[in-house]
Amino acid sequence: MQAARRLRQARNRLEAARARIDTREWVVARRERTKHLIELGGLVQKAGLVTLADDDRAMLYGAFLDLAARLQGEDAAQAKLLYRRRGARAFATEAEEASRSRSAKLKALNTTSDTEA
Repeated sequence: MQAARRLRQARNRLEAARARIDTREWVVARRERTKHLIELGGLVQKAGLVTLADDDRAMLYGAFLDLAARLQGEDAAQAKLLYRRRGARAFATEAEEASRSRSAKLKALNTTSDTEA
């Protein structure tokens, strides 16, 4: 009885390990797509759209449709350039803030350890 249970558990572990290392083309493509979609969702969250739209999916979808229309319109090149610059500036600002925050934490840790010594 226990031997059968252990055998089932070992088989389940083996199948789980196989699933983790599955390198078939469609599996790899699915994982890449999933990762990409998660990253896009993170950008939606990071931009504050979820909160601003009160998590209303119809409103978010409508906003995305409006954005897509603008990016296909007459001034598409200018709009893309504007959005790209705005996004790059926001990423740079966040990186600087994160760097300053890390530096402040390290300084605080060093100050604390100096006073304890």
